[in-house]
Formats: sequence, structure tokens, C-alpha cells
Amino acid sequence: MSSAQSHYERLGVAPEADALTLRQAFRRRSKALHPDTTALPAAEAARQFQKLREAYDLLQDPRQRAAYDAGLAAADQVSPVPTPSPVAQRHSDGWGHVGERRPLSGGEWWALVLLVLALAFCLLLGLGGAWARGLELQVQPSWMVAEQTSPQPLNRARSDEPPAARPDAPEPAFVAGP
Repeated sequence: MSSAQSHYERLGVAPEADALTLRQAFRRRSKALHPDTTALPAAEAARQFQKLREAYDLLQDPRQRAAYDAGLAAADQVSPVPTPSPVAQRHSDGWGHVGERRPLSGGEWWALVLLVLALAFCLLLGLGGAWARGLELQVQPSWMVAEQTSPQPLNRARSDEPPAARPDAPEPAFVAGP
């Protein structure tokens, strides 16, 4: 046998695989060679699919499969072929690029641009609406405003008691204790 793959290797099944296993392997591999899912060029994917189809057609027919198996056995007895390394074998059959990242298509870039524009529009709409209503864009808690505008510094480090209320201070909504 030459250094070419056997039909079993092309389908990714063992030589003793049954018809159901062959069909499942063919469907799985043919989906991976589809132009929308493969990283291979269209011509290479078509050539790989043609080889895959030939392997499946031969192995699903019991008479042709028996003749093919006999030919494989005779070729192995004449000159055993060393198995290629797993890395070389994986890349030689077109399956080495499955799962690798691919560049974004034009439609995917357009979708990302639209998402960024929508986010920017929402941000501008929210900030513009707040500005138009006259709201402050940076809100400070009332206690911080009171501390910053107080004429005398608050010294909380010496006592655990709350500071005395100023005469012009608003009355708190919730009073602790009776």
C-alpha cells in the first residue's frame, strides 16, 4: 500500500466497523467539510469530500468491502507501511484545522460595529436626557454635602455620639429610638 490513507482512516473508523458506524462517521466528517464550517479552501474541501464519498460508497457495499479488505491484507503482507506520525496524519487529511479560530467575516464585523454604535447611542441618550432635564451628572450623598459645606469641622473621632443638629438642618425622616 502507498502512503495514501485507507478508506477506514479517511472515515475515521476501525476495519471491523458496522454499517451504522460507517454512516455516522460519514455524516460527521461530511459536516466538517461543509464550506460554511471548514477552514479549507472550497476546491480542497470539495476534493476531500469526493474522497470521503468514494470511501463510504466502497465500504457500505459488502462485496466491494470484502475485495478492498483482501487487497489491504495482501498489500500489508507484501510491504508493511510505517504509520505516519499523529501530527502529520492529522494535518494531511484536512482535520488539523478543525476548532482553530478564523478571522471574522464582513457580516460579523458589521454586527460588532452595530453593537458598539447601539451602546454609544444608549449612553448618549441617557446622559443627554439627564442633561436636558437639568439633573446633575455626578450625584453626592447629602451627608457628604453637609460635611463639605459645614462652617466648623466635624470631629467624630473623639465621641461616638452623633453631632448636634444645626438649627437650620432639616429633620431626619427616621429617628432612632423612642
